[in-house]
Amino acid sequence: MRKMDRCPHPNCYADDNTTCTLGHIRLEMCPEWQRVSKVDEAAPSYAEQMLLPWSGFAMGQSDQNFISGKVKPITVAIVGPESAGKTTILGAFYLLLGQGALTTYSHAFSNSYTLAGWEAVAICLRWKPGQPPRFPPHTPSGAARAPGMLHLGFRREDGSLRDFLFADAPGEWFQKWAINELADDAEGARWIARHADITLLIADRQALAGTKMGAARNDFQLLAQRAMAGARGRRLALVWTKGDVDVAPAMEAQIRKAVASGSSNVPEFTVSVYPRGKVDAAEGFGELFNWILGTKRSGVDLPSTDGFGHDPLFRFGRR
Repeated sequence: MRKMDRCPHPNCYADDNTTCTLGHIRLEMCPEWQRVSKVDEAAPSYAEQMLLPWSGFAMGQSDQNFISGKVKPITVAIVGPESAGKTTILGAFYLLLGQGALTTYSHAFSNSYTLAGWEAVAICLRWKPGQPPRFPPHTPSGAARAPGMLHLGFRREDGSLRDFLFADAPGEWFQKWAINELADDAEGARWIARHADITLLIADRQALAGTKMGAARNDFQLLAQRAMAGARGRRLALVWTKGDVDVAPAMEAQIRKAVASGSSNVPEFTVSVYPRGKVDAAEGFGELFNWILGTKRSGVDLPSTDGFGHDPLFRFGRR
């Protein structure tokens, strides 16, 4: 199949490496792609394929309807500059969850519609004989209008299901958004600011201790100001990445001051893929993950009522 610039379907963004909106695992089986693409005539007809509302890859903006139909999922945004460790956090979450290191008594892993997407993120962190682990590649910015969304579902103690969507977005979006909120190439960052229930604001300790620490500090302060304004009171945490790197106390104080200017009770977490003294590498990721799972979406607190009889239609009977 030849490379295309855009899928002809108005609500499909499969060309941004997300799910086919018609549910086709192989794009060459999709009739919309067949309209404008050269496909192998010997390939089986798309009508013979089993269609699913997901492909296993990261979801796009229009792929989330079947998840949101039951209840709106919790959307988690990881906001930070490029190479700050955002994708590494996602990969570590997935690998530790698979090892049972992130299991909690209140939330048990139930399902994921994006296992292939999680694998694509985490594969670099897996150890293979003769090949040491390495960090995930840089997330490309491209021209996407929304980030790739990675899904995790959990079952709570009361038996109810809870869905989380983690946004995997390139740092260039946030850097451009921090400078100019209305920049044409910052649409992805604006989408995240509108939809995120949780914002993880990333402070890259390696950059803040390097030769360009002054520029890194200024960039963080600008991004923190924009992120806190975009959060509009929703949950936000300061996450120090590459926690094994030492940062000058004065620099740490300036970073905390930049966050405290918007809110006085922003929690802090430190994560690293390397052990820090006696602190196991999984511990920092576990603390952050448990904080995310503890999110409660604000809603209407309806008073309890007394039922009349056994028919739920008459639950609200006259008094």
